[in-house]
Amino acid sequence: MTGPAAPAAFPGGAGLFRLGSHVAHLNHGSFGAVPVPVADAHRRLAAEAATDPDAFFLGLPDRLAEARARIAAHMSTEPEGAAFVTNATEGANLVLDSLRLAPDDEVLVTDHGYGTVVAAAARRARVVTVALDPALPDESAVRKAVLGALTARTRVALLDQISSPTARFIATPGLLADLAERGVTTVVDGAHAPGMLAEPLAGGPDFWFGNLHKWAYAPPGSALLAVSPAHRERVPAPVPSWEDDRGFPRAVEYRATADYTGWLAAPEGLDLLADLGPERVRAHNSALAGYGAELLARLPGVTPLPADNRLAMRALRLPPRLARTHAEAASLREEIAARLGCRVLIWPWPGGGGIRICGQIYNRPAEYERLAVELRSLLDGR
Repeated sequence: MTGPAAPAAFPGGAGLFRLGSHVAHLNHGSFGAVPVPVADAHRRLAAEAATDPDAFFLGLPDRLAEARARIAAHMSTEPEGAAFVTNATEGANLVLDSLRLAPDDEVLVTDHGYGTVVAAAARRARVVTVALDPALPDESAVRKAVLGALTARTRVALLDQISSPTARFIATPGLLADLAERGVTTVVDGAHAPGMLAEPLAGGPDFWFGNLHKWAYAPPGSALLAVSPAHRERVPAPVPSWEDDRGFPRAVEYRATADYTGWLAAPEGLDLLADLGPERVRAHNSALAGYGAELLARLPGVTPLPADNRLAMRALRLPPRLARTHAEAASLREEIAARLGCRVLIWPWPGGGGIRICGQIYNRPAEYERLAVELRSLLDGR
């Protein structure tokens, strides 16, 4: 049988990263990888902070505002309506604290939601979980399932923009509009949106947070929280801040003595993406992930899930009885890393989980070919 055509390598892509040659990193969606120019800028900022700490910290709030404005320009949002946070989980916690939920209020989530984000909601209110079959055919089916789960007590819908395990759109602009019409506050986990989507804040949710350290090429611990005008005064600072009198976003960002160098370097990642050509990068990454998914779908018992060409991630179901729990998924993930030399995400699901692969400009078709060949042998032996 003729195989799918392998995409061409991205010119110079691999040379922009310092990834080790001992492993095929097909999992950019989990922790990302920092390009060399961004890592170098990060190191220069750390050296500056070490050389004259007083000068560095006294000028920090204004420099954070300048960095935030650069990020906001890339993402077509208002700099005064956004704040740096360390990751999506922290963003979720700040948002949920600002909403001051009552004991009887319900937060609607889905069973595709990120674990710590859903846990943040469960600490503060009654959580209602919408079951979404991973094989749901399209966004219309997702919309119907979410709207069908609303009750009179639903105050908040906390939804993934792109689900992490199953790589599908959930919080689409159309669904956000439907929820707003019903008086539901919309909170969007956009962990994978910056850098991956041309318009990461499409649909105008009440709250949105997204990681910059994945597809936007920023250092680890870099994320953005965006808040609509009606809610900005309600967002609490995570700790008392010397910028409290300035309100959001400065009070949220400035936390006295901490390491802010990653945030200051974060705009370099989106600047690099702009220089490489965002649409060119996105098309390449999606094609590469699609190529890998086509190879994996040929393995016995492996089933592709609905995919979207706007995304650089693809998800497939594994044969039944594999990765049914978090422990089983973690065990299989590490076995694949140790025996196959490939880093992928294995996600758990009742009855049997799945595998998620990503495409990035440092990846090569041969890495997915190796995964497909070696994974077949591994699965045959189970």
